[in-house]
Amino acid sequence: MSGKTFIDSNILLYAHDLDAGKKRSMAEEALRELWASRSGVVSPQVLQEFYVNATRKLAKPLTKEFAQSIVEQYANWCIETTSAEVLSAFRIERDAKISFWDALICASALKAGATVLLSEDMNAGQHIAGLSIQNPFAR
Repeated sequence: MSGKTFIDSNILLYAHDLDAGKKRSMAEEALRELWASRSGVVSPQVLQEFYVNATRKLAKPLTKEFAQSIVEQYANWCIETTSAEVLSAFRIERDAKISFWDALICASALKAGATVLLSEDMNAGQHIAGLSIQNPFAR
């Protein structure tokens, strides 16, 4: 992966889900590569979604304390989301015909200078506002 890569919450979630099997190892590998290259980026939205899902929706939820420690670790990758990204998300939502929340992810990724967005939830191979959407599990 070259350039900056924005990570969607589902990638973080799989990396810490003990029941995720092969997806867990693939997510961990992607995150290791991004740590090594110092090219990973997230937003507050991603960290919030990770925390809520990791502590409430996993078959074996993480403790709040452990999930908080993971959020603290990835806070180093976090970029600020402002009203400018919200306004940009409106345009992306309309033009790409995606949900507002996915559009806000894209707007945040663009602000960070990312060229790649790793996500299982969005359409792999799709290009949105200059971002290449990639699914690390579709190998």
